[in-house]
This record gives sequence, structure tokens and C-alpha cells, in this order.
Amino acid sequence: MQVKRVVLNSRPGNNGSPVPANFRLEETTLAPELRDGEVLVRTLYLSVDPYMRCRMNEDTGAEYLTPWQLSECVDGGGVGVVESSRSSVCAEGDVVTCFNWPWQTHAVMKGCALQKVEPQLVDGHLSHFLGAVGITGLTALFGVREKGNITKGANQTMVVSGAAGACGSIAGQIGRLDGCVRVVGICGSDEKCRALVEDLGFSAAVNYRREDVPARLRECCPDGIDVYFDNVGGAISDAVITQMNSGGHVILCGQISQYNKDVPYPPPLSEEIQEALRSKNIARERFIVLHYMNKAEAALFELSQWVKSGQIKVLETVVNGIENMGDAFCSMMKGGNIGKQIIKVSE
Repeated sequence: MQVKRVVLNSRPGNNGSPVPANFRLEETTLAPELRDGEVLVRTLYLSVDPYMRCRMNEDTGAEYLTPWQLSECVDGGGVGVVESSRSSVCAEGDVVTCFNWPWQTHAVMKGCALQKVEPQLVDGHLSHFLGAVGITGLTALFGVREKGNITKGANQTMVVSGAAGACGSIAGQIGRLDGCVRVVGICGSDEKCRALVEDLGFSAAVNYRREDVPARLRECCPDGIDVYFDNVGGAISDAVITQMNSGGHVILCGQISQYNKDVPYPPPLSEEIQEALRSKNIARERFIVLHYMNKAEAALFELSQWVKSGQIKVLETVVNGIENMGDAFCSMMKGGNIGKQIIKVSE
């Protein structure tokens, strides 16, 4: 069987921005015979995510991330359908997902590496298994629940950076559902600001490219900031932390502003910001969703219920065709997406 696949063509360098030419589309042949335990899957949707920038380096900087290898097939979150099976775990027609799905139009995988999913959990929107009802939703939910210390009735204000991205857009809605009276998103365009407020129910949104972030935060958060869901790091995060209340909580989810720089993760903070955290007793700890997977099943069901009932709205940017993976990844890294960046590979 002839299949198309995407391989890592070159590395951007530790301090470089990724470009589509870092990826290469190839044609290859899959062996027709399955071995015991193997399944043939047809890829439906693939995900591109900020953490993948770290996998483009020889050293990812994170012990739980393996680097992509040059001229080898790239992998990440994917969902597809089983076309034939010699595995007791999966049957023909099953919809399956995994974190290490090869960027191929078809693939032979071990059945035990795949997780079967029920399409009715997402009302047939199978791409949601890569976003709101998948690892992205879990990251938002566990981040807010495990590190946010939100209490209903406590009049708390939450700020989310990268708020129009896959994770931030869900996290802000969960903060509201869990009891924050004010949820403010920071993002990079007026269109994104409108989506946050009009579609997702954020109280306010700040366009960091066009507005004075500290001044707008003071305006939107008159009682200070209690919870900060941090997806970006850098100067934006410094501005938020400076306005946080004593005893506040920073949910350290991602640092996309720093991923093209050769710095450790999480990146070091200035002495001034470290002093603000110390003097106000603000908690700021690394958050890794993989540490909470024992709670994943119940959490995915809760996310599914919220999405199906319309309490959580899902935003997606969908690009068609595996040949556009590199373009979609680079666009996402520059903020070209609203919500989850998805590549549709087949019907």
C-alpha cells in the first residue's frame, strides 16, 4: 500500500523559529501483511501543538519528551479508524487514538498502543478527541483543578495567557464553570478577543500586540488576580504576576514565547518577579498532565458532558491535507490558529 508521510527534514536550531521546510513529505510503501497484535489504521485527524517545538531539538529539555529524528516519520496526537486487525484489543471499524500517532495517511501500529474511543462522547466530532475531550482538555482541567485552588463564592479573578489557543480557550471556560467571577484572556488579535468574549464567555480580553497589557489588566481586574493560567511565559507573564494577589496561584502550563530560545524549561525568572512571588507567597509550580492520568477517564467524561451540553464551546482551526502539516505547525507557533489547530487527513 502506498502512503504519504511527513518526516523531519532539518532542525530549526535551538534558537531558531521553525519553518515549513523543516518538514518533508514522502511516499512510502506499507507491508501488506499484519503480524500478530498489529492493526492497520487510516488517519482521520492529526494535531499540532506547541510542545512539539521542543521535539524538533536534539535535546528536548524535558525528560518526558523524546526528540524527533532526522529523516524519520514525525509523530504526535492522532485519531483514526481501524481498517484491519490482528489484535485482540481493536476490531475493524473501531475509532482509536494515541499520543504517538505517525504523521502518515495509513499506518501499521500495535493494537495495545491505541486507545479505543466512543464517537458518541463527542457527538461524532472526532477531532475533539485531540482537543477538548482529549489531552488538551485534560491539561486544562487538571491544571485548573490541581494547581488553581479555585473556590466557589470566593470572588476570584483568573487570567489566561495564550487564551485563544487550544488549551487556554478551554481552561478559561473551566475557570468560569468552577467558580471564578471574572475570567480575562490575553491573546494576539482583535478577532481572537471577540471570540473569547462573544463565543466563550470570557469577561474581557486583552490584545497584547495592540494594547498596554499592564494598564488593561488593571482595568479588567480591579480586585487583582488570584489565578493565572500561564501558556506563554516571558514579558506577558511578568505583567500578570506583578498584579497578582497574595496567596495567588500560577498554573505553569506552557511557555510558548520561550520555545524558540535555548533556555531551560521552565525558563528562569527575573529577580524582581521571583521577589514578587516570594513576598506575596504566590505558588508557581510546573504542571505536567501525564502525572494525573489515573484520573483521566472520569475527567474525559466530565469534559464530554460539558461540550455536549454547550457549557464548553470548542474552537478549532482545521487545515486539509497531510501535505500541509508543516505549514499548519508553523502557523500555530506564530498564533495563526484560533482554538485547536487540527489537520484533517481523510474523511
